[in-house]
Amino acid sequence: MKSFTVAGIQMAIKPNDVKYNVEKSIKWMEKAVEECQPDLIVFPETITTGFLTDLSAEELYDIVDTIPGSITDRIAEAAKRLSVYVVYPTYERGEKRGDVYNSSALIDHNGELVGVYRKTHPFSLENVNRGGWVIPGTEAPVFDTELGKIGMIICYDGDFPELSRSLAVQGAEVIIRPAALLRSCDIWELTNMARAYDNHVYVVGVNSVGADAAGNYYMGNSMIITPIANKIAQGRGAEEIIYAKLDPENPLKHITFGSTSPQIFDHLEDRNLEVYAEGMKPAKSAFEPHKRIPFIK
Repeated sequence: MKSFTVAGIQMAIKPNDVKYNVEKSIKWMEKAVEECQPDLIVFPETITTGFLTDLSAEELYDIVDTIPGSITDRIAEAAKRLSVYVVYPTYERGEKRGDVYNSSALIDHNGELVGVYRKTHPFSLENVNRGGWVIPGTEAPVFDTELGKIGMIICYDGDFPELSRSLAVQGAEVIIRPAALLRSCDIWELTNMARAYDNHVYVVGVNSVGADAAGNYYMGNSMIITPIANKIAQGRGAEEIIYAKLDPENPLKHITFGSTSPQIFDHLEDRNLEVYAEGMKPAKSAFEPHKRIPFIK
């Protein structure tokens, strides 16, 4: 990993107006380059439509596109012109009409598609297997870029320690988490910090602001967290850009920020793998939620 600057763009969308949102995204990319000269720009989850669209899966399929496709092509053109990497989250067309993924595209500074991550843990209402509209992804790759090794998760994915741990075991140095999170700021901060500290990685969490088609209002509060759980950038509940430089020079050298006390542990190396087998079996919480949304297949 090299030293690089990452910017998170908290941009409010016009619900379901894909063309408008893509063009607005490009204007915010230009603004970010002017303000903070980032090497990597990250947008919130489902930035082309908003998270809840009030559309059927077929209608949503019709207004988005494949990756690569018309949406990511426009972002790729801007990425090349501005010479920046971009993480651009959007609903993605699948194999047939009505097949939709909640995806995040990583595009490099030459405008080339590095790879795509499809949300592996769609939220209960979103999951097609529970009556929703999103097909769960089945892969969680780490992308080896000129900036460093980058893994991606999306929103609810961040609640699952096993997923971020898998990325860290694969060598991820930075985990990007676009989100449209509607729970509390405390949960958002807790999960971002925990995933960073659990795995000694940088976490870049970029959350939505403004309203979606269903009238939900998103709180923003995007943040950038270091491998020792130091928050080095924090957004408000408004349209704005946050940014920070990610330092590769041994971010685990000291046990806490503002101190010279040495760190002498590594959460990945110190795992006792023999005791984890039970944790990989199907299970339910010992406590009942208000309602369980059943799997339909």
